[in-house]
Amino acid sequence: MSYSKGINASAATRTKLRTGDSNCPFSGMCVTCLDGCPGLCEIGKSAVRGKESLYPQPFGKTTSASEKDYPVDYSHFNIMGTAVGAHGIEPDSDKAIFPAVSLETAIGANEDLKLDLPIVVAGMGSTKIAANNWHHLAAGAAICGAGIVIGENVSAMDPNVEIKNGQVVHSPNLERRVKDFQKWSHGKGFIAVQANVEDTKLGVQEYALDKLGVEAVEIKWGQGAKDIGGEVKLGSLERAQQLKSRGYVVLPDPDDPKVQQSFNAGAFKEFERHSRVGMVDYDDFMKRVQELRDAGAKYITLKTGAYRPADLARAVKFASDAKLDLLTVDGAGGGTGMSPWRMMNEWGVPTVYLQAMLVNCLDRLAAKGAYMPPVAMAGGFTLEDHMFKGLAIGAPYTKAIGMARSALTAAMVGKTVGEGLKEGKVPAEYKKYGENLDQIFIAANELKEKLGADDFSKLPVGAIGVYSYFERLAQGLRQMMCGARKFGLNYMTRDDVVALTKEASDITGIRYIMDADSEEIDKIMC
Repeated sequence: MSYSKGINASAATRTKLRTGDSNCPFSGMCVTCLDGCPGLCEIGKSAVRGKESLYPQPFGKTTSASEKDYPVDYSHFNIMGTAVGAHGIEPDSDKAIFPAVSLETAIGANEDLKLDLPIVVAGMGSTKIAANNWHHLAAGAAICGAGIVIGENVSAMDPNVEIKNGQVVHSPNLERRVKDFQKWSHGKGFIAVQANVEDTKLGVQEYALDKLGVEAVEIKWGQGAKDIGGEVKLGSLERAQQLKSRGYVVLPDPDDPKVQQSFNAGAFKEFERHSRVGMVDYDDFMKRVQELRDAGAKYITLKTGAYRPADLARAVKFASDAKLDLLTVDGAGGGTGMSPWRMMNEWGVPTVYLQAMLVNCLDRLAAKGAYMPPVAMAGGFTLEDHMFKGLAIGAPYTKAIGMARSALTAAMVGKTVGEGLKEGKVPAEYKKYGENLDQIFIAANELKEKLGADDFSKLPVGAIGVYSYFERLAQGLRQMMCGARKFGLNYMTRDDVVALTKEASDITGIRYIMDADSEEIDKIMC
């Protein structure tokens, strides 16, 4: 069985095979490569556009996720329901109804950071698609009481940032992003500011803590989409030179006269801006955590990616020793605004495997009586069944599910439909529901009552999309939890799911379906 799909052609890179499905399964090439073909596949396109073909296209308009079909994923597990009893509510059919399920969760070393929903929108950084939709996404997360993280490079990418003595002293873009959440926050959920190597050197988190009223910051080791630093494309020579002057790696070198000549001649249209990779060290990490606490951080989180198992162990141990408020672990296969396409498909530990390793590390810490950092699991979660399985397989440590690409999709669709309606354009798909925003968005009237008519009229329309999507997830999750007779997240256990294959069971320790409840069955049948 081949796990990699379309290895020489993908919609993400706008490539295809001349021979369609007739291809070599291990190379991905057409079975017959024809002299005279203009280059439809990735190899052919690379012969013309070179390094440009590394990335999903078009930049700034799409998000992408891995096409690789991993041997084990969350579909290899099923949710268990029961006809007996209830946890967290009186076992009364009139009381144990799914709207009574609580989805509130708490993170933080003192469990004092409350979320209405167990969702954290993972780092949305400086990619164009994140920047263009941020205010919709942030407002939606705020009104839902979820967490959201401002990703890397936002300040240094800000054309109007003020930097004095190597430190950020004013960043209009970062300030706007923070306010986009704070304006709609109602006391639940949180916003955190993430920092990579360049952000840390520029003092971005210290600025956010001191000037923007931010209480939570996130140290970034990496993400599931790639094992290098953040990347974006730049459409002007001046912008490329500006960002090189701020310490970024910019390719090709915008200060090289020959490169300038090629760009001005139209040989290429975009430069690449790359962040550096971090170098993890225990003492340096602890020092940085203390610096952030001294700077006023009330909550400190860590995000790590799909690195090798030993690096996951480091993340768990460091987070425990530093008594961090949240550890976000992002598995391979999730999503990105810009990552090298082949890297995204072929590197790292997929989410199910990574979560199994994570639980093993946390179990070992728990056995020692160590501090247990709250966990958010990320990496391709999109719907309520994914959430249930992620929370159950990671119980009791997983307090939230990290999402990025799907939440951004909800914001973008909400924006597209909502802004179209304001111009009198009703998408054909939705004409059957009505002609205006109140009729077409099912949650519009609910939100209007919740926020008040005046505030609702000021709400970015994409936020309605996020709210509607999260409310769908919430009801779906409540229904599944009610069926399992678990009326609060803290009652969920690893026994709430079963593995459908022996391999899935061996990897995660979740019981194989044919072995589930064997001890209880023996008691019942005696």
